[in-house]
Amino acid sequence: MSRHHGDAEVSGPLDVWLIDAEGDATQVTVGSDWCLIVADTAPHAGRDLGEWGRVEVAPADGETPFAAHLGETVLAVHEVSEPGSGRRRVDLTFESGDVRCEVHAGELRLSAH
Repeated sequence: MSRHHGDAEVSGPLDVWLIDAEGDATQVTVGSDWCLIVADTAPHAGRDLGEWGRVEVAPADGETPFAAHLGETVLAVHEVSEPGSGRRRVDLTFESGDVRCEVHAGELRLSAH
């Protein structure tokens, strides 16, 4: 999912949904308290936010770190939490590598590791 203001895309993804072979979805996003949220939630439709732009929901493109692992099974999940601030990072291990999902200044950040 991406956010647009006018014709320009703003920062990285707001949400990511990992969808398995059975169609079950797991959402990775950032809560209003800047805590990383991982939940069983189906993707929603995009929406117009008026003067703040619009949110579009679309399949992953080749630019996301998850693209290299499409069709692979998640082999392990490692969470990192901080006392008083909750979950800050989740590392997902695939056969061909890892993807880190973390929060920086209230924004979702994805990186290959």
